[in-house]
Amino acid sequence: MEFRKYKNEEIDKIEALFVKTFSDSEGEAEGKLIGELASALLTKTNSEDLYAYNALANGQIIASIIFTRLEFEKGKFNAFLLSPVAVLPEYQGRGIGQKLINFGHKALKKKGIELVFTYGDINFYSKVGYKKISEEIVNAPLKLSYPEGWLGQNLNNGEIPVITSASYCVEALNDPKYW
Repeated sequence: MEFRKYKNEEIDKIEALFVKTFSDSEGEAEGKLIGELASALLTKTNSEDLYAYNALANGQIIASIIFTRLEFEKGKFNAFLLSPVAVLPEYQGRGIGQKLINFGHKALKKKGIELVFTYGDINFYSKVGYKKISEEIVNAPLKLSYPEGWLGQNLNNGEIPVITSASYCVEALNDPKYW
């Protein structure tokens, strides 16, 4: 198994991976939606605001994760948002997603990124160090339909600071349908 940064020529394959993964688990409409999100993140986000990584088996992309910058109205915090994450259904349950996220965290930490956030299943993301946080600690960029899914971690093993100012995600994620 190989873990590495994505390549621009892989964007169509990455989009297809997200479509397949989310169609299988959430239905065809959700698969199409998240596939389009992944493509938009990879093609419309400034390179300094984007980090994406793939897991490959026998040269095939079997998992992908995308981190994009999360900015705050006040304060200088080097923060990124992990979303979306996909592992092909036939490879799920083997720890590949966890290994890929840990690989991504190490790469981000080397670049001086301290805080990471995500919005999803605490049972999965807690396995890679995310903890439930409230919006009294850090505001999400948009209104959360599932507030229990707002999660974060400090990559330097410290606490997540209280950040009371508004937060802003990249344009592709700036839509209530994802929150």
